Amino acid sequence: MSLDIAPGEMVVLLGPSGCGKTTALRVLAGLEDADSGAVVVGGKDLSSVPTNKRDMGMVFQAYSLFPHMTARQNVAFGLQLRGKGTAERNRIAGEYLDLVGLGTQADRYAHQMSGGQQQRVALARALAIQPQVLLLDEPLSALDAKVRVQLRDEIRRIQLELGITTLFVTHDQEEALAVADRVGVMRSGRIEQIDAPEVIYSRPVTPFVASFIGLTNRLAGTADGSSARVLESTVPLLPGSPTSGAITALVRPEAITLAPAGDAVSGPASAVVAATSFLGSMGRVQVRFGAGDVVIAQMGTHEIADLSVGLPVTVGIKPSPVLAEQA
Repeated sequence: MSLDIAPGEMVVLLGPSGCGKTTALRVLAGLEDADSGAVVVGGKDLSSVPTNKRDMGMVFQAYSLFPHMTARQNVAFGLQLRGKGTAERNRIAGEYLDLVGLGTQADRYAHQMSGGQQQRVALARALAIQPQVLLLDEPLSALDAKVRVQLRDEIRRIQLELGITTLFVTHDQEEALAVADRVGVMRSGRIEQIDAPEVIYSRPVTPFVASFIGLTNRLAGTADGSSARVLESTVPLLPGSPTSGAITALVRPEAITLAPAGDAVSGPASAVVAATSFLGSMGRVQVRFGAGDVVIAQMGTHEIADLSVGLPVTVGIKPSPVLAEQA
């Protein structure tokens, strides 16, 4: 694997458990030794430099705060190792606790704080030493959903404000797409694709990337050059797709169109609504074809109101490009 990160960029490594993303981060941090190759930061080869000399800040999944220290003392710990005086340590620690929104919690111990607050302290501690590189190893996975979103957005705000070069490891797709400048999708120790989030989602280069990022319908069709016929609709094919013969098209739920049977719809196909689910501002509809195949559509909540279970519908596909693989 080879990865270049630009100054001030946030790159997120995303992939299933065991794909090597955390190992890659630990090699960068110096916590693991690479079998070959080099770790180069700012033009300097750090491959043989010990972890504590690499000028990197790291935030772990499990917070890893010192339980006998207050939040301020935890944040100041790295500064103490670097020989900073007490007054300067406390001043800098206070600034970074303010940055993460915990200025009023400086004298609390870990057991007196929530998980989200502890992780904010861990982030402040990593940033206080003003590292060249910030490393985040699934820092939000132990938190509940609402706190995850809040802290995820805070991490991105702080990273942009400080302009710090960051490598973020996660298995959460939404997390990766929300904060990254570029997302690298990993599989079996290799990066299958690294691109801007919108490119990863809308223009995947391999079936694995298309399937791993977001929901994907796998629909039978026939390729003819740069387009394919799927559900009686014609759709453009992305590069890397077969150009002839039977294919399986990988279609996003939001590209599926539904209408009550009888309404005029481009590319009609007959199906019945099997289930609907409400997701706030949007919802998902499962439709079942006669052969038992299920397709998932995603649309605005107001559009779902008229699609009751058991209703016959016509199904089509919007003419947005899709990736396909040989059937």
